[in-house]
Amino acid sequence: MQTLKIIQLISSILLIALVLLQQRGSGVSSILGGSGEFYATRRGFEKILFIATFVILITLIGSVIAYFLLY
Repeated sequence: MQTLKIIQLISSILLIALVLLQQRGSGVSSILGGSGEFYATRRGFEKILFIATFVILITLIGSVIAYFLLY
């Protein structure tokens, strides 16, 4: 039980950090969800951040489901 809680805590902190590291735009419109630019591909470090975000997200969701199934 403690292991799943630790996994959830670490993965949630990492998920927040990874989302904050991703950069879409720097204007007021980016706060509301739109960046005003067409962005087609991710390269280099942005691609690594994007993939890592989904891996951490799947880890978090899996640990939450496992917690509810086991306890």
